[in-house]
Amino acid sequence: MVAYGQAHRLPEGKATETVYGLIRDGKHDVCVEMLTAELADAPTSRPALSILGHCHYHLGEFDLAAEMYERLSRLRPEDASVKLYHAQSLFKAGARADAARAAKSIDDPNLETQVARLLAHIAFEEDEVAECRAYLAKCPADDPDVLVDGACCDLKDGRHEDARAGFESARVAGGYRPDVAYNEALCEYRARRYGPCLKHLAEIIERGVREHPELLVGAVTEGEDAPSVGNTPALRSTFLVEAFNLKAAVEFAMKNFDEAREALTDMPPRAEEELDPVTLHNVALMHMDTDPADGFDKLNFLVSSPDSVPAPPECFANLLLLYVSPAHGFYDLAADVLAEHPVLAQKHLSADAYEYLDAVIASQRSPEEAFRRFERAANAKAEEMRGLAKSIQDARLRRDAERVKRLAARYDDTLEAYVPFLMAQAKIYWDRAHYAQVEKIFKRGAEFCSEHETFRLNVAHTRFMRALRSDDTYGEAVEYYEPIVLAKVESGEVLSVTPIVLANLCVAYIMTSRNEDAESLMRRVEKEETSSARRDPSRPRFHLTIINLVIGTLYCAKGNYEFGISRVIKSLEPHEEKLEADTWFYAKRCFLSLLEGMAKRLVAAKDETVRESFAFLAAAERRGRAIAATEETEGERARTVANEARALRRMLLKLRDV
Repeated sequence: MVAYGQAHRLPEGKATETVYGLIRDGKHDVCVEMLTAELADAPTSRPALSILGHCHYHLGEFDLAAEMYERLSRLRPEDASVKLYHAQSLFKAGARADAARAAKSIDDPNLETQVARLLAHIAFEEDEVAECRAYLAKCPADDPDVLVDGACCDLKDGRHEDARAGFESARVAGGYRPDVAYNEALCEYRARRYGPCLKHLAEIIERGVREHPELLVGAVTEGEDAPSVGNTPALRSTFLVEAFNLKAAVEFAMKNFDEAREALTDMPPRAEEELDPVTLHNVALMHMDTDPADGFDKLNFLVSSPDSVPAPPECFANLLLLYVSPAHGFYDLAADVLAEHPVLAQKHLSADAYEYLDAVIASQRSPEEAFRRFERAANAKAEEMRGLAKSIQDARLRRDAERVKRLAARYDDTLEAYVPFLMAQAKIYWDRAHYAQVEKIFKRGAEFCSEHETFRLNVAHTRFMRALRSDDTYGEAVEYYEPIVLAKVESGEVLSVTPIVLANLCVAYIMTSRNEDAESLMRRVEKEETSSARRDPSRPRFHLTIINLVIGTLYCAKGNYEFGISRVIKSLEPHEEKLEADTWFYAKRCFLSLLEGMAKRLVAAKDETVRESFAFLAAAERRGRAIAATEETEGERARTVANEARALRRMLLKLRDV
């Protein structure tokens, strides 16, 4: 009988059979449990140390594997293969300097190729591509693994066509391999050929699902309560995690945000503590709009643990850019992160990104100086684009299609770097409500980005804000908003448009007497929200709510409380789904405006409006008992929506009888 909690032991006389049977069946964790107990009794057992190192390595516990192989190498100093396993484990554990020292100490002609490839991998991870190529030159040129390594060097150097050719050669030489297929997909992604990229990823996913149904691909998306499959050797061998992460990145780049989130939930289920750094990074980004606090926690964890958890290179820049984005505005936190991690800033921020971030942070202290820096950077990019445009024209005249393609890609990259500097200049005047000056800045940028979606949206926002003051540019706002929105309507993706854009377009339609177009757009939004709710009932949807709130608020601001209040009330139906602290904040402002007008005898509310208001406020009082209306407290309790709704109803009752 085995006592409770006692480790499993190897059966006497069948130790070898049992161990190799467990390894054959992929039960490395059980093997580790048994051999750890054996090693406690015989600390110098060479077979136990060797097999434990092997099992820990296949379980992804590379630090423990390195420890086992180090102990074994002291017992067998003449065995060069053990030194190689030790060096490989150190490399996988992230101890690259120690791995390089261990690899260089190996002197065995039979292991020259393996040692050279390991040193090449270490150099690659240290971004020493030339050194990596030098080590690969010592390896057989026709080895599929060496072909893959060389193609990875080409990919890191930005030579996408050479990389693709290298990966194709490796596939021909060695047959289908998920790691090669993934690198082919990555190559297409870097070259922005998203169609071929998705094709390669589909092949990886299809094979993984067919060969390993136990990995439960898609179970979470389909709403199943799926258990974690863990980071098993089977999961790592399929490259499913890498494939789904890259698929999410492709969908994100194509602005298919729902599909990007779905790609992450399709991934084999794992507990959060089991997630790799890339998945953790992508999950943080994909849910930043719904749970920014959790997203920032994840990104900060990755940035603050570079040794134990190697973060993706993009993580540092993404954290800083999100901090300084208008949606968050955490400029002091961005400054602190930059100051705390100068090495990461130097390694992972391009010159343009650093200049942009530094100027944005400085704009909080000196907007004038920041504007000059943004203008200087934008002018430099503008000159670069003019030079590239001329070069593209010359290449077209010479009918050099390949050069045209390369120059066009460079032009697009430069444009993407130019737009943030232009928008940052405009924002300085936008924050001061100097919309005419904002338009002047946009006119300077129209030469390059008149068709850029971000540019057109911000021009539309500016025309809309000017129209709120003068009522004469709503039509111009429609000209910019409408093509963007209608393109999404036609593709069935209207919910991917920011709600405020839809709301502004509806208002502009109404103010230009295009009420039918506004109603049509709102019906389409309602239809897509209903369809989306059927697919995922747990996810909140507020597009139509925000549209009605904006329309209602505008009418109340213009004194038409009869229509405005009815729209605000409609926006929060049904109350159990739509009444929240944020929506209540904007709704109550309209009721306060009505009450202020009634108190000053400037507004005579109709009986129907008063009855509707009473009914709505009574419903808000019932529903809002558990919804905090503000972070401020009254005594020991927070003020709730119910408290405020009751107070508004009381004021309305008094003013009605005045």
